[in-house]
Formats: sequence, C-alpha cells, structure tokens
Amino acid sequence: MLSDAELLGILIGSGTRTATAVELGQRLLSGGSLRAVASLSGPELLRVSGLGPAKVARLLAALELGRRLAAWREERTLIRGAGDAARLLMERMRYLEQEHFQTIALDTRHRVLAVETVCVGSLAAVPVHPRDIFKGPIRRNAAAVILAHNHPSGDPTPSTEDKDLTRRLGRAGRLLGIEVLDHLVIGENRYVSLREQGLEWGF
Repeated sequence: MLSDAELLGILIGSGTRTATAVELGQRLLSGGSLRAVASLSGPELLRVSGLGPAKVARLLAALELGRRLAAWREERTLIRGAGDAARLLMERMRYLEQEHFQTIALDTRHRVLAVETVCVGSLAAVPVHPRDIFKGPIRRNAAAVILAHNHPSGDPTPSTEDKDLTRRLGRAGRLLGIEVLDHLVIGENRYVSLREQGLEWGF
C-alpha cells in the first residue's frame, strides 16, 4: 500500500534537517518515474541533495536486487510465439533512447535460457555482427534464438536493413545449428514480428 516515494524513503532510511526520508524519495521521483530512478548511476544519485554515499549504496543495492529478481523470473519462461517474446522484452526496451539489439536464447523446448543486450547503437541504427549475436547462445548451448531491437522513434515498422540483417543472421544460425525463430522490432506499446510478416530466412 506504500507509494513509490514511501518505499524509497524506507531505503533512504533517514532524512536531513530540511527534508524527511520520504521527501527525499519524492525529490528523486521529481525527475521522472521509478524507472528513471533505476537508470541513475551512483555519481548521479550523489548529486541529489540529501543523499550521501551510504544512502546511495542502499538504493543501488535494492535496485540491483530488483534487476536480479526480474532476471530470475525470466529464466525458464516458455516462449510459444511472438507475443510471449514481446511481453518479455517490451518493458525493458520501449523507453530506451538508443537502439539496443537483444537476444533471447532458448532451449530445445523454447524455454528462456537468457536475455542479453548484444550491442547499443545510436538513435537510428545499431551495429550488429553475427559473431556477437551468437556468442551468448553458443555459450549457453541454446537450440534457438529470438532476435529483437527497438526503434526509439516508437514506430516499429521494419526497415529494409532490418530485413536484410534478419536473413543474414538466419543463414548464420543455420550454419551454427541455432535456429533463428523470429526478429522483433519493438516500438511504443507495439511491436512487429518479421516472422508473422512472412519474411523468410530458412525456417
């Protein structure tokens, strides 16, 4: 029943002479949502008036525990289709301000082994090499992989480059014995599945 500011106040522990711990939590949230707070680094948190090294350390530890719990919950998730994969990725990718290329490594039953960010690009492009894409899935002995990247513009319409890259990575996956099941383009509240669009790359 506690608000985000109250939960942050518990982590902060104590206030200052001019602000309570909850008010410090509200100060943290003034720059955006709880998601924005989670993206702040240690030096950025230290610049917030009223937060010292000990309070920042507690905040960073709690945020890291939250990320690890989220990663643990993702493990063994069964992917039945593009919708399942999109739900797994949407919250983590929809608000990113740069293009990120991610992979979902799957076992033979299409359960999630890992979700990894392979590379980060600019506002409109991300450099991708097959070697980087398949390094993680090979290490985890994955049977299949789902590719995904975001469009910071919010429009998930695949570009010609997206389609060409998917065909190239599909061929590379076949050579490695790792099936590329799909490539998702994530936008604002929506996504496009290149497999559902009928793009062929050797299923």
